[in-house]
Amino acid sequence: MKVFENLDYLHIKDLFSEEERLVADTVRGFVEEEVIPIIANHARDGKFPAHLIKTMGEMGLLGSSLKGYGCAGMSSVAYGLAMQELERGDSSIRSFASVQGSLCMYPIYAYGTEAQKKKWLPAMAKGEKVGCFGLTEPDFGSNPSGMLTKAEKKNGKWIIHGTKMWITNGTMADLAIVWAKVNGRIRGFIVEKGAPGFTAREVKGKLSLRASDTAELSFDRCEIPEDNLLPETDGLKSPLGCLNQARFGIAWGALGAAHACFYEALSYAKNRIQFEKPIASFQLVQAKLADMATEITKAQLLALRVGRLKDEGRSTAAQISMAKRNNVKIALDVSRQAREILGANGILDEYHAMRHMNNLESVYTYEGTHDIHTLIIGEAVTGIPAYK
Repeated sequence: MKVFENLDYLHIKDLFSEEERLVADTVRGFVEEEVIPIIANHARDGKFPAHLIKTMGEMGLLGSSLKGYGCAGMSSVAYGLAMQELERGDSSIRSFASVQGSLCMYPIYAYGTEAQKKKWLPAMAKGEKVGCFGLTEPDFGSNPSGMLTKAEKKNGKWIIHGTKMWITNGTMADLAIVWAKVNGRIRGFIVEKGAPGFTAREVKGKLSLRASDTAELSFDRCEIPEDNLLPETDGLKSPLGCLNQARFGIAWGALGAAHACFYEALSYAKNRIQFEKPIASFQLVQAKLADMATEITKAQLLALRVGRLKDEGRSTAAQISMAKRNNVKIALDVSRQAREILGANGILDEYHAMRHMNNLESVYTYEGTHDIHTLIIGEAVTGIPAYK
């Protein structure tokens, strides 16, 4: 098979800077050499390839859009391209980087003290420390404001009580950014591994994101130092600010999965002989490939425009929601069409389409379900919040 190249039907690569192209090419090489050869086995075994963390840190892929503290300071578009290439390998790889950078490093960067930033960010940028993000609860996903986790200050310490669910990086994390209500107001806390009353349990039986570390976090009157409060957090807008960073990366990451599935289906169709000719010569197969190419190209333009707006400081949460909603949906559709083209072979894990398809079922749901993003866009265009 040829060396992988992303679909570039409209020469969108011409719109990237030299630095952005270099980031994409470098991460693509890493994925080709280090991720693709091993990811099927890790998905089969249900284990995250933790040995890649150090390399990702050395490449500047952790907290890559942050400035200072050992972070790479990439543009939003360069960061997006990096996430695209990581998810071409597997959603679990991109999810690790997204959670580490956007959901754990970003809140320390945006809401933390200088001492907290110096303690955690350089080590996390290198991959020496791993973080997770505790917002979702067993009974509160789309409505995080209903969370039951509470924190109170007692004898110079914070006491946290509650449960968080579906936490990426949870069992291997050295710290968790945990959101809890203090007198009814949502605040953020740094909870370190080993804190009294804090436990992380692996979520077993997953059919999606098999290579990702997913956990349930429990806080049984967990005690943490007073200084572990993120002082600039104030209400639901604080965790939602983190989610906007992550959703932007997902909009690009999903494109990576779509590219992988399209390329696999196209290559297969050109080489699979039926009725004495390649199946790529049949109209029904070409119709699928044409639809896939068109939707991927439209999604590329959407991601790029939102990225440029983000770099200019002009992007909105609703625009990011549109990109996340659209691009995950088309990636899921592309993965399904690719599996159809692969036929029975598509259910084997030596091919990538069905693994991506299963992963994208989770990506379609997490960090704002497809329906919730629909309502965010609906509110933006009508001025009426339908979810209240």
